[in-house]
Amino acid sequence: MPRWRPEYAITDPQYLRPSEWTYLYDHSPLVKTLEKYIDYNKLQPNGKPNARLIITAVNVLTSEPLVFDSSKQQITSKHILATTGYPRYYFPWVEVEKEVYAWDGSLLSNTPLREVIDASPAKDKRVFLVENYPRYSDRLPDNLLEVDHRTRDIMFCDKTLHNKRLAKAITYYLGFIDELYHMIEDRFDLENVEDKEKFEKIKAKYKKISEEHGAQIKGLHYISRDEPFPDLYENADFSIGTIRACIREGELKTEQILKDYVGSL
Repeated sequence: MPRWRPEYAITDPQYLRPSEWTYLYDHSPLVKTLEKYIDYNKLQPNGKPNARLIITAVNVLTSEPLVFDSSKQQITSKHILATTGYPRYYFPWVEVEKEVYAWDGSLLSNTPLREVIDASPAKDKRVFLVENYPRYSDRLPDNLLEVDHRTRDIMFCDKTLHNKRLAKAITYYLGFIDELYHMIEDRFDLENVEDKEKFEKIKAKYKKISEEHGAQIKGLHYISRDEPFPDLYENADFSIGTIRACIREGELKTEQILKDYVGSL
């Protein structure tokens, strides 16, 4: 909703002082849509065992990432507004906690693979990553509008290759630690009280490391949106037709990737 609409004159103390505005559009009407489709009772610890929502934002004052995880906290419309408050489109920040102000997490990372890795560290993962902004282009831009479009794609495209390499490196180190652990275990005399105490401390450290950092990314599958032609407003077009087309394209590509994955087993 444009901030300059007449109805805001009563509720907005800065309505007549636009020089002090820090946003132009109020996206809080999204709350009504969210309430229509979301059961927030499921988005809380123990709310629904097989459902988990993790969304990210960025702290406006510290530039630090903010992670909202339904397995650890109650997710509310406030958190969703915070993770969609993109300042380049003049949406406001949202105070998610006292003196914690959040903007859209895409300012830091539009594909937060790190949060996926941390979400279930004791389990190896096969990740399916949806790319709304393609990394690759078949040609160079032809004009300034296409330059702007390609710039945005690069800003928001997936940048998790380093995370994947790092996960492999950590997995290698953990395998080495595992070998050393079992070698040490065979050399301790557990009947000896002093040896047993030393081994229990080593065992506790090993268990903590293996459970909290023992994940390996088994596979990373990309589901990338096609771009038949550049669209300057592609990430601001929420029309019903566009959304339905995106959903359908995503479904078809996901089905094909799953089919290829099952066929490779």
